[in-house]
Amino acid sequence: MVTGGTGTLGRRVVPLLRAAGREVRVLSRHDREPADGVTYVRCDLLGDPAAAAAGLDEALAGVHTVLHLAGGPKGDDAATRVLVEAARRAGVGHLVYISVIAADRIPLGYFRAKHAAEEAVAGSGLPYTVLRAAQFHDLAFTVVEKMAKLPLVPAPGGVRWQPVDVREVAARLVELALDAPAGMVPDLAGPTVYEMGELTRGYLEAQGRSRRHLRLRVPGRLGRAYRAGDNLTLAGAELGHRTWEAYLAERLAA
Repeated sequence: MVTGGTGTLGRRVVPLLRAAGREVRVLSRHDREPADGVTYVRCDLLGDPAAAAAGLDEALAGVHTVLHLAGGPKGDDAATRVLVEAARRAGVGHLVYISVIAADRIPLGYFRAKHAAEEAVAGSGLPYTVLRAAQFHDLAFTVVEKMAKLPLVPAPGGVRWQPVDVREVAARLVELALDAPAGMVPDLAGPTVYEMGELTRGYLEAQGRSRRHLRLRVPGRLGRAYRAGDNLTLAGAELGHRTWEAYLAERLAA
């Protein structure tokens, strides 16, 4: 069973699970007809508790492995706790969770919620696997596309990302889901570290455009954390192969 099966990551994971011969059930907040060998169960993890419990009990009936890919700007910790309780009731044999690199190091609510979700999974008593990944190329594209529309493009000094291709994250998650529970596994990041200004310049150059950049200093604890590289795993991470430049070429051509 997959949560977030219709999202950016889930749309890549579900076909790979089907190709591996697995029956797949997807949790969805909306009614959907079965398609391509995938069935859907309506359930909102952050909705009415009784309705969420009933939807999860239906979705988890007979399920051995759960991939928890659903996420949002807030509420990931609460949603994960709801899912964990239902997975315990159902006797799930393997719970796989996708998190973000530095969930325990960056002083932002999103990261704190991800870390709390990790703790809920690890403390569930269920066999589990947690993979932390870097920001997807898709997110980097959305950010730089918005910044590039400004007359002066912000270039936050010392802020570095190591974006990874969503297809490589999907493939790794499927490998982990089909293998034995492994606990916390090595992080997965992209092949190259970029300053934010480099990502924006790469986007503009790929379109034959240019903009003046305005170097900014991110203040406070958050700025110190980014300048220290706390959001990166510079040693010990597994690295993808698809570069930001290759992603841009494909995305802009499309």
